[in-house]
Amino acid sequence: MSDAPTGKVWFVGAGPGDPELLTIKGQGLIARADAILFAGSLVSEAAMRWAREGCEIQDSKGMALEAITDWLIARAGKNKTVVRLQTGDPGLYGALIEMVQPLDAKGIDVGVVPGVSSAMASAAAGVESLTLPEVTQTVILTRVAGRTPMPEGESLQALARHRCTLCIFLSMTLLKKVQRELLAAGWHADAPILVVHKASWPDEEKIVHGTIATIREKCQAENINSQAMIIASPTIGARQWPALKKSRLYDKHFTHRFRKAEKKQETTS
Repeated sequence: MSDAPTGKVWFVGAGPGDPELLTIKGQGLIARADAILFAGSLVSEAAMRWAREGCEIQDSKGMALEAITDWLIARAGKNKTVVRLQTGDPGLYGALIEMVQPLDAKGIDVGVVPGVSSAMASAAAGVESLTLPEVTQTVILTRVAGRTPMPEGESLQALARHRCTLCIFLSMTLLKKVQRELLAAGWHADAPILVVHKASWPDEEKIVHGTIATIREKCQAENINSQAMIIASPTIGARQWPALKKSRLYDKHFTHRFRKAEKKQETTS
């Protein structure tokens, strides 16, 4: 009798919090899973609504990396479909490779299902666009150095010099440092900042608009000290701007593969 693993472990992005923001593929895997290990500190237990009766469900919030990988390996040895349900997208601050390597070493098949990032969910919550024509066309997903250091050249100050959109993860407890590094990079104290706590979580989401100078005080007033996305961008607040540079994509005078441009009418004096 072979001792080879029989199952496949799926790393599924649960999205930012609202279970309805799970992908259809993610929901389908939950529905047919034999065992699910979910990150209970960040993933809503409501996502388990699709799990079938008899599915083994375990919360990993008290587990270290070795315990997580041991659990996945053990379940893959006796089940066809095992799901590791992670917050946001598994490939972004999710320790994906650290968990996959021990599975690879055991010859266990692995799959990944992407999820909606809290960066996108936070922009949606605030009705903000991360890019605008001739304002910025670049988005940087980053964090500030805390217990985990940043690689050389990736300090927030260095990245902020690009003056593009910065989606700053895992940094709410270091908001004072965020302010300091943005100012050191040349941003004005009145530059707009958006902070969203638990983006998309029903009845728990908090949206705070402020400036570099005011955002920390405003977040303190709302008791926001964790699980928040910080977005610094020259696009913040564009909804209220009196004029915008329009995208060429929908410009009737611009030709693309699916639409021929209308000719501009000449004016006579």
